[in-house]
Amino acid sequence: APPPGYRISLSAYGGEWDLARRGSARVPAGRQELVARLVRDVPGATALLPNFPNPFNPETWIPFELNEDSRVRIEIYATTGELVRAIDLGHRVAGRHVTRENAAHWDGRNMLGEAAASGTYMYVLRAGGESRYGKMVVVK
Repeated sequence: APPPGYRISLSAYGGEWDLARRGSARVPAGRQELVARLVRDVPGATALLPNFPNPFNPETWIPFELNEDSRVRIEIYATTGELVRAIDLGHRVAGRHVTRENAAHWDGRNMLGEAAASGTYMYVLRAGGESRYGKMVVVK
């Protein structure tokens, strides 16, 4: 398996196949040169994915995808519009940040370190001049 953030591509006689996808390819009879390449897996668009678990208590992970290297910030808001917590992730490379190791992590606490109350919260991904929105639930 390729390392996280990469995929394996196979090229032959002008065609190219992503080995992570199912399917088949016909290669003409005779001697062919096959080239396998490790390719960076960059999504076509920046996306904010659903947090997991949801609902949660006391912590959750917020996965996202970047189509370009960007400074990343996650903002968490109460339904009243009050900013509960801002998580500055700094500069992140383009790719899929979807595992516990590289997704954003919220420990369920506000900016003062107090546990957030049960309820619905909105979260915003700010990256590369774009904003994406999601909703999560804290259950105590």
